[in-house]
This record gives sequence, structure tokens and C-alpha cells, in this order.
Amino acid sequence: MIPWGSLVVFVTPKGRRYTKRLTEGQDWHSNEGTLYAAGVAALDFGREIRTNSGTPILVQEATLFDRLQGIKRQTQIIYAKDIAQICMKLGAGPGRTIIEAGCGSGGLTVALSWFCGPTGRVVSHDARAEFVALARRNLDWAGVGDNVELHHRDIAEGFAAEGADALFLDVRTPWECLEQAARAVRPGASFGFLLPTVDQVARLLLGLEKGPFGNIEVCEIFIRNWKPLADRLRPEDRMTAHTGFLVFCRHQEISEDFMSLRPLGTRERKQEAARRERLGLTPLPSYDSSDAGPEGDDGSF
Repeated sequence: MIPWGSLVVFVTPKGRRYTKRLTEGQDWHSNEGTLYAAGVAALDFGREIRTNSGTPILVQEATLFDRLQGIKRQTQIIYAKDIAQICMKLGAGPGRTIIEAGCGSGGLTVALSWFCGPTGRVVSHDARAEFVALARRNLDWAGVGDNVELHHRDIAEGFAAEGADALFLDVRTPWECLEQAARAVRPGASFGFLLPTVDQVARLLLGLEKGPFGNIEVCEIFIRNWKPLADRLRPEDRMTAHTGFLVFCRHQEISEDFMSLRPLGTRERKQEAARRERLGLTPLPSYDSSDAGPEGDDGSF
């Protein structure tokens, strides 16, 4: 039997999915007919039930993906494909404290709360009070959020937690908040950023190179589904392509001795010389072309 209060997904023969909370006395009315709540509660997940008009409906348990798809939105939420990578890179899990800024509608907040569980802690911020309120409503609807603190706060004034294991920023100008971010985490913590344009990524990278940040990565994630037909297996006509740039790094002290020992081709030496000039560091020693390896091995393709 399905407990009252559960989030249930109804799937129609046309493939439409509806995520609803199963509440005693609240039947589901749709173009397919009416599903009586008492009849759904008497089932197990994975069963089929018919509406009063005879239309068969599949009954499924709401996963985290379903909850993310069903939250109310006043902002563009982070896509599930990006959320998965973010949670992995930040190490979201039991006992972890993760700071988030720019919660918006709360999509990532729901996922962080889900993965961190009762022993974890999520400290989220947004500069707009209406988004903080919306995020709380979505957390409650999704059945998570007991481990989440929501703060109506401008992070330029600092974060509402210290010693965090990871920090994620989904804000317009994250390079302006790097000092505050570094103070809010423990040494060695993980950072993540979401940005929509290459110009913003470039400005963030310029900020990160001043430290204390290392192991910097920039990526974007695509998903291409395939039609699940055994005799005509082929890609779907549409795919979820670019939705934003993800930047990840670690809180890391890196000495110039470490940097000087990296193997550099011709292109990399030019980039390193430019970095040193920007930061006012000692120029690279003179370059002997014989150190580059075999002829043409200059780091290019």
C-alpha cells in the first residue's frame, strides 16, 4: 500500500507525467478522468489503475528527478544533468556542510538536501526574499529541507556559515565574492560555479588564479537520449545540449616552486608568462627550445 502523504507520479498512455501528493480525500481530476485517492492508496508502486472513464494510468514513486521536474519556478532552475555533476564534485553526502548562494527556485537546494541527509547541512543564500520563500515552499513540497538553512542575505557581506566542506555559487559576478568564499570554507574544500557566458567564465578564471584556488576545471554537459527500440535503436531527434558552463576548483595553496616544475610547451610558456605578468611575479627563466622535446612538440595539436 502507498502511504498517505507520498509523492506519486501518474503516467498517462500519451507519456505525460504528473507528480502529485497522495492526500486522503483529494482525488486527481484530469482529461483522462478521475483517479480516486483511496484506490491509489490501496496499490503498490509500479501498478496500474484506471480512471472512472476507463483510461489506464501507471502509478510510480517520485524519484529525486521527478521532484526536481515538479517544483514551482520563478527562475530558470539548474538542469538535473548539471546538478548530478555538481553534487559529485562538491561531495554532497551525509555529514557534509555545503554552502550555496543564488538558490533561486531551489532546484539545487532540493538535491543537496536529499544527498546530505539528516546528518548533513545545507546553508543557502539569496539576495531576494521572494526566492528564499519560494525555495522553502519547494523544499517542503519535495519532502526534504529539514537540513537546510535559508538566508535572505547579500553574500557581499559574507556567508552565514564557516568551515564548510564545499561551496557553490550561482550568481552573476562570482569573482567579486571569492575572498568571502575562501573564508567560509575549511582548507581543501571544493568550489563550484555556474555561469551562462564565456566572458563571465574568463573573468572568474582571472579571479581564481590569484588564489588560494587550484585544480581548476571548466566543462559543459550534454545528454543525448536514444529511442528505446530494440529493432531500430537510434538517437532521439532532440537533445539537451548547452545549458551553462560549470567551473570547479579546490581551496588550495600552490607555491611558485610547484608551478615552475610543471612541464610546459611553447604555448603553455606564453600563457604562464602572461599569468606571471598579471600577478606581478618574477618572469620565467629564458627558454631553451631544445627542452621542448621532439621537433614540433609545442603543446599544440
